[in-house]
Amino acid sequence: MTTVPGRRSSTFTRLLRHGFIDPSAAEQLLDLNALASVRSDPVLLEALGATADPDLALRGLVRIVEAEAEGERQVLLDTLVTAKPLRDRLLGVLGASEALGDHLARHPRDWQALVTYEAVDLHPGVAEFERGLAGAVDPDSLRVAYRRCLLTLAARDVCGTTDLAQTAAELADLATATLRAALAIARTAAPEDAAQCRLAVVAMGKCGGRELNYVSDVDVIFVGEARDGVDETKAMQAATRLAAHMMRICSETTVEGTIWEVDANLRPEGRNGPLVRTLSSHLAYYQRWAKTWEFQALLKARAVAGDPELGAEYVEAVSPLVWGAADRENFVPDVQKMRRRVVDNIPADRIERELKLGPGGLRDVEFAVQLLQLVHGRSDASLHSGSTLKALRALAEGGYVGRADAAQLDEAYRFLRSMEHRIQLYRLRRTHLVPEGEADLRRLGRSLGMRTDPVTELNKAWKRHASVVRRLHEKIFYRPLLDAVAQLAPAESRLSAKAAAIRLEALGYADPAAALRHLEALSSGVTRKAAIQRTLLPVLLGWFADSADPDAGLLGFRKVSDALGKTPWYLRLLRDEGAAAENLARVLSAGRLAPDLLMRAPEAVTILGDPEGLTPRTRAHLEQEILAAVGRAGDAESAVAVVRGVRRRELFRTTAADLIDSYGTEDNPAEQDHGALVDRVGSAVSDLNAATVAGALRAAVRARWGDTLPTRFAVIGMGRFGGHELSYGSDADVLFVHRPREGVSDEEAARAAGTVVGEMRRLLQLPTADPPLLIDADLRPEGKSGPLVRTLKSYEAYYRRWSLVWESQALLRAEPVAGDEDLGRDFIELIDPLRYPMEGLGEDAVREIRRLKARMESERMPRGADPTLHTKLGRGGLSDVEWTVQLMQMQHGWAEPGLRTTRTREALAAACAAELIPAEDAQTLDEAWVLATRVRNAVMLVRGRPGDTFPSDPREVAAVGRYLGYEPGHVGDMLDDYRRITRRARAVVEERFYGAAS
Repeated sequence: MTTVPGRRSSTFTRLLRHGFIDPSAAEQLLDLNALASVRSDPVLLEALGATADPDLALRGLVRIVEAEAEGERQVLLDTLVTAKPLRDRLLGVLGASEALGDHLARHPRDWQALVTYEAVDLHPGVAEFERGLAGAVDPDSLRVAYRRCLLTLAARDVCGTTDLAQTAAELADLATATLRAALAIARTAAPEDAAQCRLAVVAMGKCGGRELNYVSDVDVIFVGEARDGVDETKAMQAATRLAAHMMRICSETTVEGTIWEVDANLRPEGRNGPLVRTLSSHLAYYQRWAKTWEFQALLKARAVAGDPELGAEYVEAVSPLVWGAADRENFVPDVQKMRRRVVDNIPADRIERELKLGPGGLRDVEFAVQLLQLVHGRSDASLHSGSTLKALRALAEGGYVGRADAAQLDEAYRFLRSMEHRIQLYRLRRTHLVPEGEADLRRLGRSLGMRTDPVTELNKAWKRHASVVRRLHEKIFYRPLLDAVAQLAPAESRLSAKAAAIRLEALGYADPAAALRHLEALSSGVTRKAAIQRTLLPVLLGWFADSADPDAGLLGFRKVSDALGKTPWYLRLLRDEGAAAENLARVLSAGRLAPDLLMRAPEAVTILGDPEGLTPRTRAHLEQEILAAVGRAGDAESAVAVVRGVRRRELFRTTAADLIDSYGTEDNPAEQDHGALVDRVGSAVSDLNAATVAGALRAAVRARWGDTLPTRFAVIGMGRFGGHELSYGSDADVLFVHRPREGVSDEEAARAAGTVVGEMRRLLQLPTADPPLLIDADLRPEGKSGPLVRTLKSYEAYYRRWSLVWESQALLRAEPVAGDEDLGRDFIELIDPLRYPMEGLGEDAVREIRRLKARMESERMPRGADPTLHTKLGRGGLSDVEWTVQLMQMQHGWAEPGLRTTRTREALAAACAAELIPAEDAQTLDEAWVLATRVRNAVMLVRGRPGDTFPSDPREVAAVGRYLGYEPGHVGDMLDDYRRITRRARAVVEERFYGAAS
């Protein structure tokens, strides 16, 4: 072709119009002598332009023509331009698959497999594929024959002759024929082995379900039996050799490439188990050792090769075990794990491109369908299908899944699987990643029929279908439950009450009957409230089931809804604020404390929808609000009622934030820095209690003296209160100190101070709906025998004359929390020389501290308590770590300013920085202290009352485990980890506290 310089040829323009990306290169290919007879044929260009990648199709065509023998080229070209079926099939394959183009370039005569189709060729089965592979006598010839069959299959696929389900079934049938051919080659190579045993090949996974991908591991299980008169051990050895050879024939790479991996890892014991077992050995394993996921895998078991009778016996024998799996003891926790998306091992840069494992991916659909099959297939044989799409259709027809939801999932699954097929077909490589390159995305989009703007259209459709799957993945478990109780659409198939109860039980609800009553109360009727509840509940039920106590979550939601359901903002908040509903579900189902706090004032639920609502309020902010409320109140009782209401609201804020951070949400993973979680809770509760004490103090003073008390008065926080380390169930340890104002007698000041202390304690413990704040002053001089409040001079005289070493140690945590700031600072100046003695502690003092600690360990441990699990006094627990840190503070605080802190973790870090303790030991102590503190917090959150050891109730200890980040069924791991971490901490304590180290 010749053109005027500087002007594009008409061919160039036509190529551009027909979708070629590189028209110049395409023009050069058309100019080759090999295509001289067809280059100007408009039919050819039209057909190339209809392919997924015209450039790729043209390059592939040129390679085939050039590879053909001289006399055969024109036959191919003539057929190409005169026979539309061949043209569409051949060019369609070449434009979609570089790998099949390579095959045709190596074996150019194979194009003739696409020339004619009889009626039977439109939908071939195993028998037709076996005929196509019949001439294969070795691995190389099997690969060539396999590719030839795959060529015809792919041609039907890309031309639309077969749909997704038919293509996947044909791929499975081709795999079946290939496994039979490979086994035949292996038997021919070892006839003596074949004579000794019966061997059946059972397909699993997508091959078993007749829904295979273009390139996928073919999962199998081997079953063997000895032939009559043959020793079983020798027969199993022979069967193993045959099976291994068959696997190599399919999996190994030769000059003709590979077919696919044959994967036998779904067999009993996985890689560690024998490759071939007898039927009785299989059954013994499944009956005694198998886990739920193994029965889930057996859903798709199908005998495909080898001894057909033995294969059928295997499938028949395991079927009752599969459909009885839901009755097994660990089914519920296994189900909870199965329902979680398996995304942890996907690199972050890939998760958004994962078609299979990513959020809204294929596995979400497959796991959901398989789970519902296991739950309801016990009593409904129509669900016994290995095909995801057939099973989904059966679930909809039986009312187990809503028809609209099933239709949406069916459409999404077909689209995502079609994407997966086209991605794998391009290079015949096993992948589930959506490509990133523009050219790859364009080819992919065009192969799915998107021609106007294929990349944009593809991304839009993909995200839409993934969003549908992600949204429906959980809802399909629960929406039919609502249909069963709401009964709004009489013509719709729906779950029976029995089936609904079975599903709820399988999903973790201990009292399905009560759960159904709650659902009926929440969703029945035609009111706007009921309609919104029906929209919310399918998602909420999934979140409840993700917890350790789904029943409590649902009951709590009903109570909150009963209390707030008539307020216009409540349901709108849950419906419109995406985080609010999930946050509420987490809070209601994680234990008793947070729901109890919420039920006393349900309007606090607004906290859960505010992006800043879960951030703890600062102490200054809290004091400002509380003191203003006290100033407006008419008397002390009503003032402190408001104060305690604020405390309850803020405790709910703190518990909710703690639970949500510990559990994580769909959009925000769980907080991994457990020390930060503990610090946030400790600071928030300590600040809240300090503000509450300040409010009670102001209320007590105003009720009797107005704005000015006759004596200056300060409250000193002690223990965990002063250390900003309060847990939810901690009392407020304090000291009270006063200093008479000028002109006020000591007697009057003492009476006023004593009255204020008594009134504060009374007000904070009045019986109301709000949780009390217990004030504990037992750390005061002389303990319970001494006066509740002293002057600063009295403290000075006592400490100078009578103070014991344990009292100096207790003062390490002293910090002013309320009252007169100047008096508080003076108290700290008074005690600093006691708690940080110049030159440190003497040997006698160190011995006394060690003696007291040893005595406490032997005398104060509750009778019957397990010392390895007691968080406060047990081995490596809070007491061990704190006394070790405090000993370093008293020995070195005079010289190391960083040690002069009331906070345990801060002091430990300072000791490490000052090289007073090795970093490894400091890390060990810190880890144990954080863990023990989290366990105490968890116990209070779960039980609603404080405790220093793990609960004995299975559901409660499971809830503690969930809070700590352990999956269902891993309570034993939690206890083992606790013992291991605290045992290591105790070893450090033995050396650093009791040993020679100083």
